[in-house]
Amino acid sequence: MNNLKNKFVITLTVAVTGAALLNSCDSDKKAKEEQAQTVKQENAIDTPSVVPVAVQKGKLSTTIAIPGELIPYQEVELYAKVNSYVKNLLVDIGSEVHQGQLLVTLEAPEINSQLAEAQSRIKQQEANYFASKATYDRLYNTSKTPGTVSQNDLEQAEAKKNSDYANVEAAKSSYKEVAANLAYLEIRAPFDGVITSRNVNLGAYVGPGGKSTDPLFVLQDQKRMRLVVSVPEIYTGGLNNKDEVTFTVEALANQKFTAQVTRLAGALDVKLRSERLEMDVFNKDKKLLPHMFAEVNVPLPSRDSAFIVPKTAVVTSTEKVFVVKVVNHRAQWVDVKKGFQSGDLMEVYGNLAAGDIVAKQATDEIRDGSVVRD
Repeated sequence: MNNLKNKFVITLTVAVTGAALLNSCDSDKKAKEEQAQTVKQENAIDTPSVVPVAVQKGKLSTTIAIPGELIPYQEVELYAKVNSYVKNLLVDIGSEVHQGQLLVTLEAPEINSQLAEAQSRIKQQEANYFASKATYDRLYNTSKTPGTVSQNDLEQAEAKKNSDYANVEAAKSSYKEVAANLAYLEIRAPFDGVITSRNVNLGAYVGPGGKSTDPLFVLQDQKRMRLVVSVPEIYTGGLNNKDEVTFTVEALANQKFTAQVTRLAGALDVKLRSERLEMDVFNKDKKLLPHMFAEVNVPLPSRDSAFIVPKTAVVTSTEKVFVVKVVNHRAQWVDVKKGFQSGDLMEVYGNLAAGDIVAKQATDEIRDGSVVRD
């Protein structure tokens, strides 16, 4: 019985010792793996791995989305030039009118009195002129006989005749001025368009002396409109008056419209630091309304050849913008300026050459001058 007990104790002791040895081996293996991982991480930090990519030379084209506004191609506010009363209104809001069409007639009775007065003044001055001319003609004929008329009297008569003739011409000019006011009593459309505002009624007193400062009518040309956008300064180098833009409006969200760039301001707005761009939009079906806001996609093809790299290769830090150039397995920070971006590619400008190798996935953790692995 005692022998059996001793065997059990010996067996148990051997089992415990074996388990302890096994645990010790596992711990050593785990410690070695952790140490190897640490060394690997330290090596990765000291010698980061990069994916090399070659710098290319070329051009990119991109588009920018800019808010724009549709405005009438022509718009005019019509006022009364002379103080008068509205006699007839021939159009209203929404009326389509043609160039030269009569819109409203005014009446000003005092103009007729002024016209009659101006006409009487002409007759009076003509009578004075005819009298002085007759006097001069008699003296001139008499002066042909030597010693009958002094030279001074003849010159005085001629001066009086010329003065009276000048008064006749002045009276005629005054008459034309008053008569011209009659034409202002009829207001006509200066171009084809639509009446979009009416601010008068029959019998209203209008003109410079009237109380209201609002125009009688507002006329807009809506068959052709201007799409106006302001392009930020950074993109102005790529603008061209031959480009075509696309745009949408909220009221017709499912439709896309196109227009060609027609006018470039050629200067920057002082406040917005942007250039005004205009496109002509033909609107014969009148789907588009003046002063609608539009979302405009403006194409910006690059005008100059640039270096092209993946946009992930460009690092933007608080201090600089750079790419990581790889030279003999060493990192070299190269300062660059950003250009256009299209998809995953970006234009850069800096001390680079076509064929240079840069890190595709660059970060500021790849220190300048550090060793890198491909």
